[in-house]
Amino acid sequence: MLEQVTYFEDYAIGDGRHTTGRTITETDFVVHAGHSGDFFPHHLDAEFCKTLPFGQRIAHGTMVFTIGVGLTATVINPVAFSYGYDRLRFVKPVFIGDTIKSRVEITDKEVMEKRPGYGRVTERLTVTNQKDETALVADHIYMVEMRP
Repeated sequence: MLEQVTYFEDYAIGDGRHTTGRTITETDFVVHAGHSGDFFPHHLDAEFCKTLPFGQRIAHGTMVFTIGVGLTATVINPVAFSYGYDRLRFVKPVFIGDTIKSRVEITDKEVMEKRPGYGRVTERLTVTNQKDETALVADHIYMVEMRP
């Protein structure tokens, strides 16, 4: 991972980047179920899922979110901290064998009046599948130091 110091003033609305892809496997389903405790049949019971409209197991939304965010974690900015996520939506299901990738784009920035020396930067996360269909969207909010 690279380290890159980017202060609040350096962020520009519209800036963004794309990640490489990651193919989702059955192992991902099983490991995520074990970590999260979510053993719902929609994710793990292939026979049950044959009776549903999609006809196959559906990835945990929280897994798609976790992997999608993880794909973007390629640069360490020592003056920025995750402040949380807003407006998380599971738009389209992800299946075993799908390859997802992420893109992020700066959509908003504002000075944090209650935290002198910091600004808030909002980055829209969009996770897509191999057909470039949107599977997930969320707003990642950062608290970023202002230039000294």
